[in-house]
Amino acid sequence: MVTGAGGFIPGHVCAELVHRGARVRALCRYTSHGGIGTLQALAPEVRDAIEVVRGDVRDAESAGDALRGAGAVIHAAAEIAVPYSQANPRAFFETNVLGSLNVAQAARRHGIRRLVHVSSSEVYGTARSVPITETHPVAPRSPYAASKAGADALMSSFHHSFGLPVAVVRPFNTYGPHQTARALVPTVMTQALAGGPVRLGALNPTRDLTFVTDTAAGLADAVEAPGIEGEVIQLGTGRELSVREVVELVGALLDRELEIRQEPERLRPASSEVDRLLSDASRAHERLGWTPRVAPEEGFRRTLEWLGRRPVEHPERYVT
Repeated sequence: MVTGAGGFIPGHVCAELVHRGARVRALCRYTSHGGIGTLQALAPEVRDAIEVVRGDVRDAESAGDALRGAGAVIHAAAEIAVPYSQANPRAFFETNVLGSLNVAQAARRHGIRRLVHVSSSEVYGTARSVPITETHPVAPRSPYAASKAGADALMSSFHHSFGLPVAVVRPFNTYGPHQTARALVPTVMTQALAGGPVRLGALNPTRDLTFVTDTAAGLADAVEAPGIEGEVIQLGTGRELSVREVVELVGALLDRELEIRQEPERLRPASSEVDRLLSDASRAHERLGWTPRVAPEEGFRRTLEWLGRRPVEHPERYVT
């Protein structure tokens, strides 16, 4: 069972699980148009192998119905955009914290053997020491990050209080095909492909950018890895790129220098900016047998190839 399956990362997780031979049920948020989000972009034979159910993790009955009969759950449903969390914090706590409570309660009720809860590196705030390990202090700097930290703590409390077989997996910044332009890499790429200047906020913050198939593989590994209940395990490459370096790498792949224009409205509030994220994924190597396989140069190339170098042909794929 994968919650939030119409989203960017969980859509890839569903595909990874199908490729591994799992029977996959996907919970997609109900909408009047009946869309299934990024699942629609999967190969037809993969998409047809997935059982899609519709509901909302904010609704306890939806979560309960979706989890019934599942052996394991990857809980990836979340509100994710940092700027929107600053405009509408309540939506983030309703989905990310109360939604996680509903999933945890349903998992207890149905006797789920493994619950993999998907966290975010944003919970750390800006790095106090690098590389970041799972023992780094949690210091969220946005309502989004606070809601994810709250959900992580909730899951940990359910493990200690009720023996919930949950593991918290914390990916660092993930990018790749099917991601919307709310995120850094597709924002840079779609603007570059459109031929104009690249409009951005801060240029110096660094991120540990992980290709989406690597993140999906790590989450799938966490379903089967023995004895990881109660643990926090992070996924990352151990390499950081600044926003400016992301622009330079995209320009190199397009074989042209990209013009950058900084816009004040794209800046986070100064005290909210996360200046540096760099992971130490040693625990993932040891506990999951997981190693990232796609370097940024290759991942960026694949993402540009997916965009077709003419984003006007696929606006629905990167506009929320």
